Amino acid sequence: MQETGTVPSPELARLMAEGDLGECTLAPLGSNYTFFARVRDAAGNSVQVVYKPCRGEAPLWDFPTGTLYLREYLAYRLSEALGWGLIPYTIIREGEHGIGSVQLFIPSDPQASYFTLRETHKRQMQQLCVYDVLANNADRKASHCLLGLDGRLWAIDHGIAFNAEPKLRTVIWDFAGEAVPEPILRDVRRFAEGMEASKGFCAEMAQLLSDQEVAAFRERVAELLERKTFPLPTSRRSVPWPMM
Repeated sequence: MQETGTVPSPELARLMAEGDLGECTLAPLGSNYTFFARVRDAAGNSVQVVYKPCRGEAPLWDFPTGTLYLREYLAYRLSEALGWGLIPYTIIREGEHGIGSVQLFIPSDPQASYFTLRETHKRQMQQLCVYDVLANNADRKASHCLLGLDGRLWAIDHGIAFNAEPKLRTVIWDFAGEAVPEPILRDVRRFAEGMEASKGFCAEMAQLLSDQEVAAFRERVAELLERKTFPLPTSRRSVPWPMM
């Protein structure tokens, strides 16, 4: 079974949540343990996933220990709440190495990256730029932008996002200082109107991260809607290294 939509079928959602999560193969690179794994059910259905267990997270001085998998999940939830479908379906569940985030694996073009896609997928890159501002993404490398075999742009690796302190670090500075397109602002306004609802994004975020991080997120949303422009880099640390 393989789907790449951001809203899964009931069958895929059930499989990812309840199937046996095993066949874990450790990714060769990365400071945190990331596993390529497969979820199977008793009927023989299976799906490939990316599994990031809490216990495999390397300690960071500026992010609370044991929260990176929660941020991976919230990254997906934010993309869905904005209506942009940029991030593969992601859940939190137990697996072979304990609780962690489990994300649908996206078959993609290994030669593609932000630098090869920014001209052909400009609208989605503008969305992703705004998304990273709101999420306060501290690590948008070029290789974190995938071209799925379905022809869609996908964004991955959001474990160090949603910090209360300014952390934006990205390769997407092509639009710096320009006006944010109105359709994107319209989506953010709609999101802002519903984010404080009892089952809105801020309520979900408050269950997983600190009050300070939730408050800072609200401020970023309000600032973007007031400024209506893409931000400018503030220093050389505004770009991740390595860039890929």
